[in-house]
Amino acid sequence: MRENKRYILVKGNNPEENIKKSILESIGVFGMAKTGLSFISKGKDSAIISVNREMLNSVRACFSVYKNKLVAEKVSGTLKGLKAKN
Repeated sequence: MRENKRYILVKGNNPEENIKKSILESIGVFGMAKTGLSFISKGKDSAIISVNREMLNSVRACFSVYKNKLVAEKVSGTLKGLKAKN
């Protein structure tokens, strides 16, 4: 059985570090393991991440309550669809 992934375009300062910290602070280590977080591409002010479909709402909630500004700009089921929206 394969996990269904969703791809999220996240914008904010230092996204790689802040994404990990926001998830750990909000839902903890076990929650972070359930998300199946992986970084697809990284930039200075944006990143594309992959998360488990069932944890999508939890990850977006983590971004909204984190002290540094992180915004989930777009969500897509495919990378091609996500890059087409940019």
